[in-house]
Amino acid sequence: MTAPTTTDITIEVVYRGIFQKTLAQRICRSVVLAARRRGSPGTAFARYGDSPERNGVPAKQFAVVAADDTQLEASMARYEPSVTDVTVAVDDTLVKGVESWAWYGRQPIWKTTKPDGFVIVTSDKTPDEIVAQTDTAVRPYTLAVVPGAASFAGLWVYKDDHTDWRVLGALAKVAPDWIRLEDVRALVQEQTKDPNAVASVQYGFDATVLRPVAVGEGTSGHEVLQFEKPGWTTMRPGIVVDARKPGERNPFYKKYGARTMRPVVNFDTCIKCTMCWLDCPDECFEVTPTGHYEVVYEACIGCGICAQVCPVKDCIVMVDELKFDPDLDANKTVWPQWQADRGTYNKWFEAKSGVSAAPKSAKAAASSGAAATGGED
Repeated sequence: MTAPTTTDITIEVVYRGIFQKTLAQRICRSVVLAARRRGSPGTAFARYGDSPERNGVPAKQFAVVAADDTQLEASMARYEPSVTDVTVAVDDTLVKGVESWAWYGRQPIWKTTKPDGFVIVTSDKTPDEIVAQTDTAVRPYTLAVVPGAASFAGLWVYKDDHTDWRVLGALAKVAPDWIRLEDVRALVQEQTKDPNAVASVQYGFDATVLRPVAVGEGTSGHEVLQFEKPGWTTMRPGIVVDARKPGERNPFYKKYGARTMRPVVNFDTCIKCTMCWLDCPDECFEVTPTGHYEVVYEACIGCGICAQVCPVKDCIVMVDELKFDPDLDANKTVWPQWQADRGTYNKWFEAKSGVSAAPKSAKAAASSGAAATGGED
């Protein structure tokens, strides 16, 4: 290993609020502890504006390692790092863009990554599939895909599936001057006394796939959500903010950035029972002229309650967000497509959901509905 050629390194971990908070903390703290084994000081901290976190809403944690205490103090004289050497996304749907609840606008996942930096993503998809869902690159970077699905848990529980160890192995691969593989292995052995955990670090190092991303690669299909902040000449006395009218959705803060899965509806099997409309906590369903209910995807956070309460099997199916093409699917309403050409829509539904769109017989539909509602009284 060579000595670092820079004075410090900044790593950000982008994660889903609450569900991955502990995971992000463990990664950042382990980076600092591994660096300390070679005498490099560091610190790990959360983005102030993310507190209190919201379920699924993107948030950030940071790890900064420096050559000495003076350099560390200089690097810490920042409210939030605006330039990072490595960005880690521990959920691959985050590559569609990041919008925090504390500010307006959507950032590409590589927004803070420096030229020729690294974007690490945990995913079971190929690098080309990830790039196809990422905003068009305006500067070159290297994508590093760590094999494995997204790890979700809760605020007070942690899913110890070795995602943190695999990510640390990947970090040792892309930033060996600051995070040495042998130091990470020694740290994990010391903390866990588990040879399987150490093996996961090595697996993350060996199995991570690197793919250079050139300027212009990616998609331009994502919605641009950037807004001008009011200046001192436009804000009214008392900092008055206009409220939304009753029954109106916020046209500025669109919550779909918190979504990892998206509900798709089979209108042919919908029995118009209103359960999805009644139970959706974000009021994402609209009544159509035919009495069906369609999802307003701009407001949907993908909680899955609609699919759980629907009494008809496979009428509402939750689908991985990365299955939706940013150029073709976006967040458009789909009920008009079903009205215009049911055959084409049903093929789209089947391709996304993996289940048949063909309605069951009346007897089968009745039995599935009775089973879902607990049977007859």
